[in-house]
Amino acid sequence: MNKLIKPLLVFAFLGIFSACSDDEPPLPDNLAAFESTAQGFDGEQAEVKITLSRAAETSIPITVSLTPTLLTYDTQFTTEPAATNNSIALIVPAGATGVSFKINKKTGVLLNGDESIQFKIASVTAPVLIGTNTELKLSFKAIISDGTSIQLNGIAGSEAGSSAANSVFLDLSANTQTPVLRDSWDLGFNSGTDFRVIINTTNGASAIEINKSDLNAVSATDIDLTKLALGQGQGTLALSDGITGNLSETLIKEISATDTDNKVYIVNRKGGSATVLPVEQIYKIRIVRKGTGYTLQYALLNDTTFKSIDITKDPAYNFQFVSLVTGAAVNVQPAQARWDIVWGYSMYFTSTGTENIPYGFSDLVFINHLAGVTAAEILTTTATYDAFAESNIAAVTFTADRDLIGSKWRVTSGGTVGVKTDRFYVIKDSAGNVYKLRFLSFHASDGGERGKPKLEYKLVKKGV
Repeated sequence: MNKLIKPLLVFAFLGIFSACSDDEPPLPDNLAAFESTAQGFDGEQAEVKITLSRAAETSIPITVSLTPTLLTYDTQFTTEPAATNNSIALIVPAGATGVSFKINKKTGVLLNGDESIQFKIASVTAPVLIGTNTELKLSFKAIISDGTSIQLNGIAGSEAGSSAANSVFLDLSANTQTPVLRDSWDLGFNSGTDFRVIINTTNGASAIEINKSDLNAVSATDIDLTKLALGQGQGTLALSDGITGNLSETLIKEISATDTDNKVYIVNRKGGSATVLPVEQIYKIRIVRKGTGYTLQYALLNDTTFKSIDITKDPAYNFQFVSLVTGAAVNVQPAQARWDIVWGYSMYFTSTGTENIPYGFSDLVFINHLAGVTAAEILTTTATYDAFAESNIAAVTFTADRDLIGSKWRVTSGGTVGVKTDRFYVIKDSAGNVYKLRFLSFHASDGGERGKPKLEYKLVKKGV
């Protein structure tokens, strides 16, 4: 009898397991769409992105058709990958959440700004389906967007969740987002008149000045590495750049015209959770002026020789960025007139009631205050998002505070996680265009996805 009961129990268990599996709700359709329906082209190259609702389980072919107006392929422009019979073949790799292609203006071509290309998602291979935003118009001039809804892509590789791997820069008027790996850079060199250098707060970096001006004379004997720990109750705000983003508050002192005044700094390039990298990954740096630019001297902490790299200021950008790991310049922020807000993870602060202590925050939103972007928070008790119009602008007090939005747009405590629906934001870009913006989702609790917040914005008033 026992011999019969055991197999029956096994089959019963398998039946129950199978029934539970059958009861699981199916995943929603995976949809492919352009990030927006309109995009400007103000330069020599533009990138157009197609996103999926979620990562592809297998490689997904996508075909995009193109219809030029006042343009001829291979005469005024080309694409990467190349188009055949006005059609571009793309592949979304397995595990990826989208794909992009580039449009290049031919060298020496002069255009009057009336030219455009209409792109259309012509086909997508199952199981992915074609979603909204099936067409996109690329205008060969800078556009002023009327607004759109967009999902920011903070996810890169397997690093999803609250500390998403990307910082995402958003240009409201051009409907473009630029995701950049937080771990891709270490130092930012100010392109303005001041000789200031920032460390990578989005990577939880920390640094300590050593009272020596000879890089080769500094080693691990000069520091207790545990003092570089930052976050989770460890360290102080003095280990990082000022939270306001003002250049007068950089941890690294202004680079002096007198070389001997420029001291060595020891840098923990990646932290934020009270962690310090092993000594063999700790860097020492020293920065001096070179004409109107900089020279960076750098080495691993216990090295007895160092390398150098020269950095030239470019006034079109807030900063020029360098990676200590590669010893090379890297692209991080778009040109200062090409982004308005940035979303991502960063060292910030929290209050104990008696003092402010360093704390690594997810979902922080900063405005491009160095380029003249200003913003205001509007509570819906004052005006609703839908009703807010140009006539309301006069009553708005705009501020250049970098953290005006910060983390105030969402809640993650008190048993509630989600977007705050009692507020929205008004942003004035560097060209004077005024947009209203609200967040729609960022977490499973509000129908979103951590690391990929959704928001919408609408033009309220064009700049002069």
